[in-house]
Amino acid sequence: MSSSAPADRCYRHPDRVSWVLCQRCGRTVCGECQQPAPVGVRCPECVRELAAEQRTLQRQARAATGAPRTELGRRARRWFAQPAPVTMSILAVTVAVGALQLLPGDLTAAMLYFLPYSLVEPWRFLSYALVHVGVLHLGINMLILWMVGPSIEQRIGRLPFLAAYLVSAAGAAVAIAWLTPLSPVVGASGAIYALFGMLIGMQRMLGTLQRSLLIVVGINLVLTFVISSISWSAHVGGLAIGLALGFGIGAVHTRMRGDQAAKAAWLVIGAVALVLALLFAARVASIL
Repeated sequence: MSSSAPADRCYRHPDRVSWVLCQRCGRTVCGECQQPAPVGVRCPECVRELAAEQRTLQRQARAATGAPRTELGRRARRWFAQPAPVTMSILAVTVAVGALQLLPGDLTAAMLYFLPYSLVEPWRFLSYALVHVGVLHLGINMLILWMVGPSIEQRIGRLPFLAAYLVSAAGAAVAIAWLTPLSPVVGASGAIYALFGMLIGMQRMLGTLQRSLLIVVGINLVLTFVISSISWSAHVGGLAIGLALGFGIGAVHTRMRGDQAAKAAWLVIGAVALVLALLFAARVASIL
């Protein structure tokens, strides 16, 4: 296409007469080449150039603000912008694994916690909290997680909450190793009871302890020992770990604020994790 066509000819189609000019570059364009603009028309080349400039400006704006470039990134940003994204992520993953249990194959056997297996398959310290015995078991645990988790997550922060949940699940497995070592266990109940303990400990240290919370936990503890199929060792162990985390983190939040409180909370979680690791090592040593 020649741009040296006569002034009354389209620069892209010299055989076509036109008296319409591109609003941006001033070249003559025929009816086929005219692209609507806010004022007048533009030629195809100017439209492409303006689109490229717009994309460049958008990339620069995203880079300056840290905005994600892909749709997946934007969805992830929206997900983590909600009040309790870690709680909802744990819930979503657990429900997804529960759905996978309905498919052919023995997923439960591959993920349950059993002390002899855990010595060579350490992922079982966490994976057992993702598999459940039936829809009712899954539903009750996830309902409690949805009710209790967000308040703790918003208080201590996302990553500390995730770490505390994982330590609680693993810690409940350590309690099982000591109290009922030959019991295979599935379910997030140990970690859920730890959340109960955390909430009690934090509320007690902050002077906001609710009597209704104690009643709910008390009723659940009674049911733990009444219903034979429930792993009482996971429930009791999880509650004890949660109380240790809750009182420790609650004490931190009564004395510190901001970054100092966040760092100190990590120290509490790390200390509890270290004690649990030592307890498990002692249990293994006693067996061997």
